[in-house]
Amino acid sequence: MIASGNSLRQATSIAQAIQEDLEIRKIKSLSKVSPNDESGWIALDYASVIAHAFYKPVREFYSLEGLWSDAKRVRVIAPKR
Repeated sequence: MIASGNSLRQATSIAQAIQEDLEIRKIKSLSKVSPNDESGWIALDYASVIAHAFYKPVREFYSLEGLWSDAKRVRVIAPKR
């Protein structure tokens, strides 16, 4: 899964929200989000799924979609709360 934010803070918040929501569902990441991360790329490892939260310019630079261009795309719709 790949997501991006318009700032470093927003990218970190996206990653934290993913981690918190899945922890509620008893799904733990093999990695943790550092609240002081300024890399622009946060990867959460859930064994069979990796969640990437990017700062938008970093996402454009690394272009993971280009590397995985032949992979099947799956749209995920957020559940209603």
